[in-house]
Amino acid sequence: MIALFLEIARESGCRDVGALESLLSQGAGQRSPVLTALESRTVDEEGFLQRLASGLGLPWWNGSQEWDDATARALRRALPSDLALKHHLLPLRLESTLQGGTLSIATYDPCDLVRCGVAARIAGPTVRWEVATRASVAGGLQALYGVGAEAFEGILHEGEGGDDFDLEETLILDDTGDDEASVVTFVNQILRGALELRATDIHLEPMADQLRIRYRLDGILQEVPVPETIKAHQASVISRLKIMARLDIAEKRLPQDGRMALELDGRSIDVRVATIPSVEGESISLRLLGQETFSLDRLGLNAALRRTVDRLLSLPNGIVLVTGPTGSGKSTTLYSFLSRINTAERRIVTIEDPVENKLPGVVQIAVKPDIGLTFARGLRSILRGDPNVVMVGEMRDLETAEIAIRAALTGHLVFSTLHTNDAVSGITRLVDMGVERFLIGTAVRAFIAQRLVRRLCPKCREPHTMEAEDLRALGFPTSAEQNIFLPKGCLACRGSGFQGRLAIYEICLVTPALRALVSVGADEATLRHQAAQDGFISMRTYGIGKALAGETTVHEVLSATMSEGMDTSDDYEQFNPTPWQVTNTPPMAKMAL
Repeated sequence: MIALFLEIARESGCRDVGALESLLSQGAGQRSPVLTALESRTVDEEGFLQRLASGLGLPWWNGSQEWDDATARALRRALPSDLALKHHLLPLRLESTLQGGTLSIATYDPCDLVRCGVAARIAGPTVRWEVATRASVAGGLQALYGVGAEAFEGILHEGEGGDDFDLEETLILDDTGDDEASVVTFVNQILRGALELRATDIHLEPMADQLRIRYRLDGILQEVPVPETIKAHQASVISRLKIMARLDIAEKRLPQDGRMALELDGRSIDVRVATIPSVEGESISLRLLGQETFSLDRLGLNAALRRTVDRLLSLPNGIVLVTGPTGSGKSTTLYSFLSRINTAERRIVTIEDPVENKLPGVVQIAVKPDIGLTFARGLRSILRGDPNVVMVGEMRDLETAEIAIRAALTGHLVFSTLHTNDAVSGITRLVDMGVERFLIGTAVRAFIAQRLVRRLCPKCREPHTMEAEDLRALGFPTSAEQNIFLPKGCLACRGSGFQGRLAIYEICLVTPALRALVSVGADEATLRHQAAQDGFISMRTYGIGKALAGETTVHEVLSATMSEGMDTSDDYEQFNPTPWQVTNTPPMAKMAL
């Protein structure tokens, strides 16, 4: 047997056959040789298991599987969760034959006779084995039985068929109960899963018949599969999160806000927690902060835009305003700017609501309206502290805007944000706030608008030809057809076709010509025309360039820039030809794999 495994290991590119042989000999008769080989880290897991499956005449399962509700229930009945989770056995499909039922089960260790024998005895029908990687089996178990199902192996069935009971009393009366330990483990797994997938938000939403849990991944909300009976422990799960956020677990009628700190693989994560009372129980939302590193390189600016940004960051004074809706990445852009100019010779002070990420070497202040610390009051205090650079989280009112302008006119470089759809309308927004036109032209150096679009998975994106006429219709100048890319979906991107997000930008520089038009009260259309003459490139054109470079899709760009005032309904359909491009990222059942 050892000789067979060593031969398979050699064929799959084993890095140290001698070490593996020693480990197999030591564990002979005591543990599975497959697990020994995998844990030795001397073999490529997928290659090794594929060759093993071929040698045993077993089919290979690549981790791609979705189940409808009825099928999932039937599979869970055929192979109970405690058995499946304990032995890492994933039921794939249940087929009826003339001789009876056949249950296909995926395992990463088909040589473990104990687990295979137990499964065959318990499952009832004839078992047909398939081989898969450990990650594929784990992801499938999560999708089928739910995230954190193993935490509740011993207690989940207590609620089935009986009354809906509240474990909160157990939490209060018995610190060491198994139920509490299971709740703690479940919550930790939900949090860890979100961090590993780089989710930005987690939502726990009580429904009439379930506790729905969703992650926001790459800007899209995705439902997390959880055990069906987790509804019975809803109050305990919510209470656990409230305890972690230092909230009042007895107060369930009013909204509450809190924070907690998490750590994963050496990364410190700050979590903002907000609860709201609903008719089905408290709903709780968690915003995960501090997962990013900030640099201009990570913004993915093209060469021309990078040169413009570098010039803006080298200015001794003036205001640079970043515009866009909530969730468009404005804070990340500002933090990246500050990181670029954060040197020993500069004093940088920020005032934010709230402080989303901590920047080494930067003095950061959190707004506290309940004690009178507003943006305007904080900014006045900052200017008395001899700063070189100031960042104001948001320019919300005339008072803050006027103080920021005075700061820029007295030798400070100021960064802030506005909520507008595009760069040029930032001028109109300041005028509507009551800022004098001549001050806008004198103090503001640039308006930068941005949106976030999903980044194509580089491992599975597929090329597609786009006609020059279609590109010109979108405002992208070209005389020849171009290759664009479409999402496909693979294991690396969890079936979505996308990995992460990137920003698309437009920068409106306040040139002398534009400054003159602002001062005389020119309308927005005139300002746009002048900006175009000054070299302004729209966000859509910039985004189409990113699509042609294979970084995103035309559909993503059109979707993100619909608010630019262009009629894009026909374009949107034309470049979104298949259903999977319209829909959100595929279900967590696929993502987990």
